Amino acid sequence: MCKFELKHLVTMLKETKAFEQCLKTLNIVSMGNGKCIAELKVLEEHTNPMGTLHGGLSATLVDSVSSYGLFTHEKGGVKSVSVNINVSYMGGAKLGEEIVIESDTIKVGKTLAFCEVLIKNKANGNVLVKGEHTKYLMR
Repeated sequence: MCKFELKHLVTMLKETKAFEQCLKTLNIVSMGNGKCIAELKVLEEHTNPMGTLHGGLSATLVDSVSSYGLFTHEKGGVKSVSVNINVSYMGGAKLGEEIVIESDTIKVGKTLAFCEVLIKNKANGNVLVKGEHTKYLMR
């Protein structure tokens, strides 16, 4: 993805009034070749009543960060919609902890794309969430 497009994405995340406003503090570390790496500090608005990363936000991160990575794939730069999202919760992140979201586009076919995402604790590298995302490509 060129710098202009990355800048546009970052601006959109910070200024949107749409659902993705919950990601306004998401820091895109790198994007390209079907991959996206982002970081997020767990803030109060990201937590459940137990003070840990909300499962719904984890699912949103799987959805959004894999979509950003897919857009940078040589065959994936088209509009797309989610067909299936699978999220496995393996651990939690507490308020104030930092997480790393790593997405990879595994395969892009004529109409479907398959992505994988890992959400890790930044401090120790422990995997907290594993996600799989299938998208329909609107060619």
